[in-house]
Amino acid sequence: MRLGRIASPDGVAFVSVEGTPDDPATTVREIAEHPFGTPTFTGRSWPLADVRLLAPILASKVVCIGKNYAAHIEEMGGGHFPDPVIFLKPNTSIIGPNIPIQLPANANPVHFEGELAVVIGRPCKDVPAARAAENILGYTIANDVSARDQQQQDGQWTRAKGHDTFCPVGPWIVTDVDPSDLELRTEVNGETRQLTRTSMMLHDVGAIVEWISAVMTLLPGDLILTGTPEGVSPIDDGDTVSITVENIGTLTNPVVRKGRR
Repeated sequence: MRLGRIASPDGVAFVSVEGTPDDPATTVREIAEHPFGTPTFTGRSWPLADVRLLAPILASKVVCIGKNYAAHIEEMGGGHFPDPVIFLKPNTSIIGPNIPIQLPANANPVHFEGELAVVIGRPCKDVPAARAAENILGYTIANDVSARDQQQQDGQWTRAKGHDTFCPVGPWIVTDVDPSDLELRTEVNGETRQLTRTSMMLHDVGAIVEWISAVMTLLPGDLILTGTPEGVSPIDDGDTVSITVENIGTLTNPVVRKGRR
């Protein structure tokens, strides 16, 4: 199932996306209340072309994994760590598909980071890796946008990764995908910048959920960004970033400097 969140003439709603995304006949069926557990439907539906896709989930927190692809560690000049490195992005950084990433005037360079994202499906704490899937609603795509100069200046990552619009997510959540070996591709203005498979992650999804849930309770809708591969580079006003994850879809966002539209 593909679960999304839309703005329609009747308001904002969670939906199930029915059909092939590129097919003009694709529709979205409105879900009553929320998508967790077994969704129930209101009976209302719209053509996908007649609604606007929003970020597919409202997360209480965004937990990110750093240094999870060896080649990215090498390109950034960082050391290897035996355990996952975690940090947080505020939920106010989340935007949906086609919404502009706004570059702060005082940040340069700003990099894209294409990532597979995990969506938590129920409250959980101290989850063994072998039981991680029981607590996952599904998977989506995220862009961990990062201001590198602020990251270096501050010595930690909160400001550099926490700006509004610095966490594009979408276009929907896929509930029935195996995350262990998916192709991940990031393009800027149609040029491939990142290309890898999730099998190259140093810590897989089960290990990540176990590590994070040992520290903090995870709530329904919480997002876990699983790390970015090599190939990160600057984005600037007028660029378009598209991240494609196999069997999930493509997340596309334009880039603007603050004050421009």
